[in-house]
Amino acid sequence: MSEPAFRVLPTTDEPSAFFWTSGADGTLRFLRCSSCAYLIHPPAPYCPRCQAREAAPGEVSGRATVHSFTVNHQPWDGSTDPYVIALVSIDEQPDVRLTTNLVDVEPDDVRIGMPVEVVFEDHDPVFIPVFRPVAP
Repeated sequence: MSEPAFRVLPTTDEPSAFFWTSGADGTLRFLRCSSCAYLIHPPAPYCPRCQAREAAPGEVSGRATVHSFTVNHQPWDGSTDPYVIALVSIDEQPDVRLTTNLVDVEPDDVRIGMPVEVVFEDHDPVFIPVFRPVAP
C-alpha cells in the first residue's frame, strides 16, 4: 500500500506549531487543559469543557481506533494506487478525532473499529501523523 505522493504541508505558525512539529521525537501531542486535563483539538484559546484559558501540549499514547474511512482511487496526487483516508478516535479521549491516512495496510483490510497507532511522515520541520494497524 503506497502513501500519497503529493501532500500540502501545514504551516508551523501558532497556535498549532507544537502539533505539527511534535512528531520529531515520535510522540503525538494535543493541547491539554491545565485545569481539567481535557484534550483540546484543534487548538483553541480556552477549554470547551471548563472554559479555563491555561493549556499546554501534552503527550498521548498515539493509539487510536478507526471511526470511519474512505478509499481514494483518484490519481490526483500523482499515484495510481488507492489509499485510505480515515477518521480516527484517539484512545485517551475518543471525541478527539483526526482525519489522516492509514499506511501499511491494504484498503480491503481496513475495518471500522480497527486499532491503529501513530507513525509520522517526516517533512522536517513538519511531521504528519498517519496511522498503521496495531500488530496483533
